[in-house]
Amino acid sequence: MTKKPNTKVTKSTKAFVLGVVCFVALVPLVLALQPRPQRIISLVPALTEMLYAIGAGPQVVAVSSYDEYPPEVTALPRVGALIDPDIERIIALKPDLVITYGSQVDLQAQMKRAAIPSFDYRHGGLSHILVTMKELGVRIGHVAEADQAVAAIESRLAAVRANVAGKRRPRTLLVFSREPRTLRNIYVSGGRGFLHEMLVIAGGENVFSDIDKESVQVSTETILARAPEVVLELRPKEIPAGQPMRDELASWSRLASVPAVRNKQLLFISGHAVTVPGPRVADSVARMAKALHP
Repeated sequence: MTKKPNTKVTKSTKAFVLGVVCFVALVPLVLALQPRPQRIISLVPALTEMLYAIGAGPQVVAVSSYDEYPPEVTALPRVGALIDPDIERIIALKPDLVITYGSQVDLQAQMKRAAIPSFDYRHGGLSHILVTMKELGVRIGHVAEADQAVAAIESRLAAVRANVAGKRRPRTLLVFSREPRTLRNIYVSGGRGFLHEMLVIAGGENVFSDIDKESVQVSTETILARAPEVVLELRPKEIPAGQPMRDELASWSRLASVPAVRNKQLLFISGHAVTVPGPRVADSVARMAKALHP
C-alpha cells in the first residue's frame, strides 16, 4: 500500500525555503535603506582597506591599533583592537557606524545600547572578501565604486589563473607564522580559507589541503612526512638582506631531507598585504604565482 505523503511537512518546508529566499533577496534592500554613515570607525584592518578602496576614506574617523594601510590611516585616532576596544573613546567620537569583528560580542552589545549601528564581519574565503566589499558598498552608499573594485579584483585573479593553467603545481607548504630563526610554533595554511584559495589560484598544491581548517600548527616531524617541494613563507615585514636572511634560511637546514630544503626552494613573500583578506588580495596572489612559477 502506498503511503500518503505528509502534505503538512511538505508545505512547511516549502514555506521555510521561500522565507529564506525572500530574506536573502531583501538583505541588500535593507542595507541600502539605512542612513548613509558619515562617521565610520573600523576595528578590522581588512575592512578599513575596503572602505578606502571603494572611495569611503573621507568617512573614516578612527581605526584599530593595527591598521597600517593605506598610509592615510596613520593620522587617524586609534581605538583599540580585537580584544581591547576602547569603548569610551569610540562613543566619544560620535560614529554613525562601527565595523566590528564577529567575536566582539560585548562591543556589539555596547554599541546597540548606545544606539550606534554596527557592521559585523568574519573571515572567510576569497569569495567572502568580494561579497563583503559589495555589502559594505551598499551599506555606506558606495555601490558603484564597490562593484568596480570587485570587478577589478576578479579580473586580476582570472588573469593569474590563466597564466598558471597547464603548469605543474608544486607541492607547497604555505607558512604564515613561526618564531624567527627557529622552527618553533610553525603555523601553516590548511585546506580552507582565503590563504589556501590564494595558493591554489597561484598554481600551487597545498600539502595540507586535506585538513579542513584555515590554520594548522605543525611539527617538524609532520613537515618531514609531508615532504613539500616548496616552502612559501608569508611575512608581514621584509627580511633584511645579508645575515638576517641567511639566518632564516639556515633555520630550515635541520630538515635537509625535505625536497624544498634540499633543492633550495625556500621562498619568502613580505609585506603587510599578504596576510590581509582585503582589496589587495589579487596583488598577493600574483606575487605568489610569480614565486612559484618564475
